[in-house]
Amino acid sequence: MSGNLAIHWFRQDLRLGDNPSLSQAALKGRVLAVYILDDLNAGEFRMGGASRWWLHHSLASLDRSLKGRLALFRGDPLEILPALAAETGASSVHWNRCYEPWRIRRDTMLREKLRETGITVESFNGSLLWEPWEIKKPDGTPYRVFTPYYRNGCLGAASPRLPLAAPERLETALPPTGSLPLDALDLLPRIRWDRQLEAHWTIGEQGASMRLETFLQHGLQGYREGRDYPARPNVSRLSPSLHFGEISPNRVWHAAKNHGNGTDIDHFLSELAWREFSYSLIRHHPDLPRTNLHASFDRFGWVENPAALRRWQNGMTGYPIVDAGMRELWQTGYMHNRVRMIVGSFLVKNLLLHWRSGERWFRDCLCDADLAVNSASWQWVAGCGADAAPYFRIFNPVTQGEKFDAWGAYTRRFVPELGRLPDRHLFAPWEAPAGVLQAAGVSIGKTYPEPLVELRASRRRALDAYALIRKNPGSL
Repeated sequence: MSGNLAIHWFRQDLRLGDNPSLSQAALKGRVLAVYILDDLNAGEFRMGGASRWWLHHSLASLDRSLKGRLALFRGDPLEILPALAAETGASSVHWNRCYEPWRIRRDTMLREKLRETGITVESFNGSLLWEPWEIKKPDGTPYRVFTPYYRNGCLGAASPRLPLAAPERLETALPPTGSLPLDALDLLPRIRWDRQLEAHWTIGEQGASMRLETFLQHGLQGYREGRDYPARPNVSRLSPSLHFGEISPNRVWHAAKNHGNGTDIDHFLSELAWREFSYSLIRHHPDLPRTNLHASFDRFGWVENPAALRRWQNGMTGYPIVDAGMRELWQTGYMHNRVRMIVGSFLVKNLLLHWRSGERWFRDCLCDADLAVNSASWQWVAGCGADAAPYFRIFNPVTQGEKFDAWGAYTRRFVPELGRLPDRHLFAPWEAPAGVLQAAGVSIGKTYPEPLVELRASRRRALDAYALIRKNPGSL
């Protein structure tokens, strides 16, 4: 190849618009656009099945935007990128920063290796509104509670930068020898369970833009209250696109701000800030995915119950709102946020199964599986994380269903075997009179499972287990 060439390494920034690294690379001259599937350095945190499915289609969309000039590789970037730079004569390598601990370790080594060979390395913030080290308490320490993090830290900091347009001039280089076809990345499952996901998503930069616009027009108004009701349209469904960088948080933030002021917008912005808070936590606590932030929970009485875990995973707990959420997860690669809290509470408090079991299952099944957010959220539900839910806050799946899905639209969609039950019996079908069950075609224990645990007894067991560690609560 001749002329000045810069490599842009796509990672979690699979877009052309508001891509600081790509824009800077484009100013250097021709751009070699590269994506590397790195399962080696990811280790135990390699992407799960749903994320790999999403990535396949997102890369296909990005390649179309690049007119077929996205170079794909599989292996160790520590070996691939220096070899590419040598082969192509590239003078610089550019990327947008990632913040998971394993990525930071790899990128630090790669930066040093490239610079030793005379290659310029430039990295940028293309994934977060603020760098994790920018939002600190007045004493310079990181926040441990979300509300002051958002109110004092985020809202007291400089406003997030305005989004950039896609490069006006983007001259891409042909993929070099060794670039793989997309199918060679082997991202799609061999047993094509992913087919059921396809109807629910339009993947890629354009799809993310469409979902943002739909949310601004039809979901933002009433968001503060409506986001708790899974049958309402007051959710953005942008989390997978934010995770893979098909849209930047800066664009989402400013698009919402431009819609005006009010509690709905503020509450939506605070949800974007929760994502930022999670990245702050994983930067300051790199073992967040493995280790309780509150050390006292190291002594908590988690139980081993593979059969109960399988029933929870399969949406067969006998509690309709829990089962609806777990089936939504399997069928769509997504779960409504309120329902995530309900199913999480049920796992760790009613079943006393370790939060890491839930974190691992979500990581495999969620299209938006984000190591920082997933880990922080599960620790929050379990009560062992930063700003955690109080130990005594145990969601009752019956009353939660009655309150947030009163007409049963969400639950009946994903638990159709209960579709003919009257509303008053939908969330506790085992209590319905025999005649009502017969008329609805429901047989408890046959067409729908019996409850996995009894709520009152399992709540008491959880409170007793929490009481044992409260004597020495520990600290962050």
